[in-house]
Amino acid sequence: MNEAGKSAPAASEVPRSPTSTIEVKHFRQIVLWPVYLMPGEGGASSEDHWAQIADAKADNLWREVDDEFTGDPLQFHERHYNEFVAFLPPVQRFLYGQGLGKSVRRIFGESPIRVLRRSDIARVRVTLERDSPPLIFDIAHIDLYFFFDIDVAVLALEIHASDLPLGLAQDVMFQFGRVYPSYWESDGRAGHCPWAVEWLSSTGAVLAASDYENKQKFLSFVCQHRAPNVAAHWDYLLRPMVLHHVDQTGPLRYRQLEYYRMPLAVFLAVEDAIKLAPADYMHLATASGSAATSPRPAAERGLKEFEAQHSYDPQRQLGHGESGSSIQYWSCGQTLVVTGDAAEPHFVDAETGGLAKFRHQYFMLFLIAHFHRAALLMFSDRLAGAVSRLDVSDSAAVQAFRLGIRQAFESFLRFSHRYWFYEVSDQPQTQALFNLCRRHLGVDRLYSDVRQELQDMSQFLENDAMRRQNETVVRLTVVTIFGLIGTVVTGFLGMNLFALAEESALTRLLIFGVVTAPTILLTLYTVKKSRRLSEFLDALSDDTLPLRAKWRAFLRVW
Repeated sequence: MNEAGKSAPAASEVPRSPTSTIEVKHFRQIVLWPVYLMPGEGGASSEDHWAQIADAKADNLWREVDDEFTGDPLQFHERHYNEFVAFLPPVQRFLYGQGLGKSVRRIFGESPIRVLRRSDIARVRVTLERDSPPLIFDIAHIDLYFFFDIDVAVLALEIHASDLPLGLAQDVMFQFGRVYPSYWESDGRAGHCPWAVEWLSSTGAVLAASDYENKQKFLSFVCQHRAPNVAAHWDYLLRPMVLHHVDQTGPLRYRQLEYYRMPLAVFLAVEDAIKLAPADYMHLATASGSAATSPRPAAERGLKEFEAQHSYDPQRQLGHGESGSSIQYWSCGQTLVVTGDAAEPHFVDAETGGLAKFRHQYFMLFLIAHFHRAALLMFSDRLAGAVSRLDVSDSAAVQAFRLGIRQAFESFLRFSHRYWFYEVSDQPQTQALFNLCRRHLGVDRLYSDVRQELQDMSQFLENDAMRRQNETVVRLTVVTIFGLIGTVVTGFLGMNLFALAEESALTRLLIFGVVTAPTILLTLYTVKKSRRLSEFLDALSDDTLPLRAKWRAFLRVW
């Protein structure tokens, strides 16, 4: 199974092509890293995780981003307008909030998304192999997305460069964005990871570097915590947040939510894009590395099936037959790849063309799809944790389970009504790409699974509450039946058979105490034996049981 999609072929099975020597005039890659923000004490979710980062110490590098809608209207660009109108009104309110005026926007109109940005890192230096020259990429944005009432944050890192050979671009797609190594080569090199990654300041100073080669660090951490560690440069990027299992302190703790390879959206403006072979598109869509190392020929049938499942061609979708455009859209769920010819001015236009759409509309739909998946995985993890701590013989554990499930159910209900969308746009291309990503991510199936898990647990709690109520009713019924005897006796004694009214107050008080104390003791004893008394009453009322069986049921009471 390929890392980028379930239905994609493995990297060793993907046919290679010599056209990987084509030059990429403009390369832009956005990696997403969804992380699970650990809930606070008692398992409760925090509604404003972002504030815990934004309100950290003065040396904190994260600052909240003011969106384009709160600035000068004269500085509102056409690309922002095109992004806004690409989405349906419910999605617009989710992404941008509502313009209700300053007096009420704070309460009713704000977007549930908060974005923090750090600007201390200007470039990244990536060395793919031990002896290969390093590649320098400019960093456009480093953003951290928080979502109101959801214990999930998404790191978005956008890098770009010009004039790269296609093979190098494919290798960057394959190796960059690894949270930790999956294995190590015999020479100590981390498998599938770059040889080195370094964050650089605007002056060229190294702010942090990767440590993929530190094998003992990752082995020891897994042995001690039964959880993977994070490479040093990615850990630096999320500061002041700290990994959940470490001893360090921070305003927020996080842990890995899913696969160690980050989802990525890639834009490639290629020289002579018409020369790209189907096998090249397959390698780009699966982010499986350079396509120049294997001479195995392409299987025509396999390429056709892959294209049908993982590509979107606007011309073909509109019934125009074979596409005459060089622009291609591919996705395996974990990837979203847009390719086109660098010679087409509209494709590389950063204001209204293909590049603008990639950085705005397509990025947002890719973010929404992966946010959906991350939130659902978070809910599934919380439910699994709640069940693992359940002990039906421990009333405190049952009460904690009931509280945790109720909170999860409430949070999932708000997620469904606030964040869950099947449709994001009326524009065919935008909606088609969203559907393509969602289908390969399997978010619909995951949503149904989590929803069914919550319903099963809710049904369990209802059945448990009903069982407890039934037991209480049975106990009270038994106590009432046996208390009826005392009621009849005291009522009979109250028929003036004894002239107690003529006795002194002290005598009457003494008689009252003599009657009350045994009555209380009898009532408490009846409650204690109520289960067995209930079984005895059932046996006594069953005409099919012999007298001996009824007698044994009576003896079990005592």
